Amino acid sequence: MTEPDPSATDPRARAAAALRRLGHALMGHEAARDLLERVAAAADRVADDLEAEPPRRRDLLELKRRMFDVEVGEGERVVHFDECFVSGPWNPMGIAMDVRREGDEAVAEVDLGPAFEGAPGRSHGGIVAAVFDDVLGYMLTFLRQPGFTGELTVRYLAPTPIGQRLQFRARVTGREGRKIWTEAEATAADGSTVASATALFIAVDPGRVRP
Repeated sequence: MTEPDPSATDPRARAAAALRRLGHALMGHEAARDLLERVAAAADRVADDLEAEPPRRRDLLELKRRMFDVEVGEGERVVHFDECFVSGPWNPMGIAMDVRREGDEAVAEVDLGPAFEGAPGRSHGGIVAAVFDDVLGYMLTFLRQPGFTGELTVRYLAPTPIGQRLQFRARVTGREGRKIWTEAEATAADGSTVASATALFIAVDPGRVRP
């Protein structure tokens, strides 16, 4: 689905962004014991209030419409679905990367914060793989073709830094029957390639996507 950045106006997106900020702050800074106790108490109070509300129910047909029924124009921002762990603005535990279409490529910009650190100063490799899986999956959105990841291969070429802007760029490399082959690479702020990936997606008949 193409849309403007909702983080400044949508209450759920704002709440999720605040919790992501809190998570990175907690992981990235030293804190006195009393401050940590205040954080825990405040978080528990808010969680109690949220858990008292009715459970959410996600609409599979609406998800399908947003992902595969809307054409994405050149330069437009695109979101798989709001709850997506990697690119969804409503996920408080997510990465919240920004994805746009450039020609036939999906281009994602992301700044991985301290909560995604593996070795000191480096992103956890699983986070890098998750970003690749998500940005490559936008090829299905561009093709307006439902499908699933059949295989994902990631090659780690250098440490993926945290705390700086990264770019992930993906494209389709081939298609045969239900098989869709894709590739992508990740570059750091200095232009160096830190990782690359290939993925095979298996197309699904849109009629099979139903509640």
